[in-house]
Amino acid sequence: MGTVSIGQLILESDQLLPEVELAYERVGKSSAPAVLVCHALTGDQYAVGTADQPGWWAGLIGPGKAVDTEQFQVITFNVLGGCNGSTGPLSINPETGKPYRGTFPELTIRDMVKAERKALELLGVDQLTAVIGGSLGGMKTLEWARLYPEFLDTAITLAVTPYYGDYGVAFNHIGIQAIENDPEFQAGDYPAGIRLKGFEIARMAGMVTYRSSRLFNGRFGRARGDEAFEVQSYLDYQGRKLAGRFDPNSYLTLLKAMNTHDVGDAELSAELLSISYSHDLLYPGELMIPWVENQPNAKWEAIETDFGHDGFLVEFEKWGHHVQDQLHKSVNAKSHVLA
Repeated sequence: MGTVSIGQLILESDQLLPEVELAYERVGKSSAPAVLVCHALTGDQYAVGTADQPGWWAGLIGPGKAVDTEQFQVITFNVLGGCNGSTGPLSINPETGKPYRGTFPELTIRDMVKAERKALELLGVDQLTAVIGGSLGGMKTLEWARLYPEFLDTAITLAVTPYYGDYGVAFNHIGIQAIENDPEFQAGDYPAGIRLKGFEIARMAGMVTYRSSRLFNGRFGRARGDEAFEVQSYLDYQGRKLAGRFDPNSYLTLLKAMNTHDVGDAELSAELLSISYSHDLLYPGELMIPWVENQPNAKWEAIETDFGHDGFLVEFEKWGHHVQDQLHKSVNAKSHVLA
């Protein structure tokens, strides 16, 4: 765990970030084959975490698990534009001596990948066995495969599509408008510690898309608390919870970056495994299937789940073996070539 400084970064917009740092987690032996893991929208670099504080993919990554840390070293960066140690809106702008806040430049998924490519070089990683990611992380994984096919042996994407569909852009628009039109937002220069109700509403809108209607209906069953339906209290809680740990400007930066995602015209030479989840409103399998079928080295798996989009964060027993098999296939293929 630590941070790596990559210096300046010229963005797709031609704007310059003069000093860029990426926070990261690195688990496993540094001499082992490297796997890069890419987190989702409000995730962080702690994919594995610790025994006391397990990471968000601790069920998938670890000794003897699908991504075996006795065989691989696993590296996860907090995304550029994030708020968990990497350069983002909370960072100090060296030109002003003040936090960027609302003046932080807009990013693309490609900007994020280019930053991580530089960071890996500085960490002494010159080849990746795999890049793995879901949702926003899946967008980055596809962009990795398009930009740097020679740098990775295989790409494994979960709950993502080759471009961000209009349904996803629509919900992002609701979130962006809710935040930017909150009177307390003040063009991103909101007072420290202020509660932005618009941010909480943006999170609520997102939560409705992450899981299936079947799961919502089955879990809450129109049950009522003292003052509201339990589903209403649940969404209120989720909004407050995120607002307590995440920066609204970072949330906006990442939502807008997600809207730029489009590799629909790309032909990937790298091996690709794509996993989709039933009832995923944001990244439906029907957008992925025809694209995968036109890729020279790709395959697609469908997982049945009531969790919808959030399927890539749970029920590892349903799909972790696909990830494990793809990693073993990649390692064995490389060993055969070297032999």
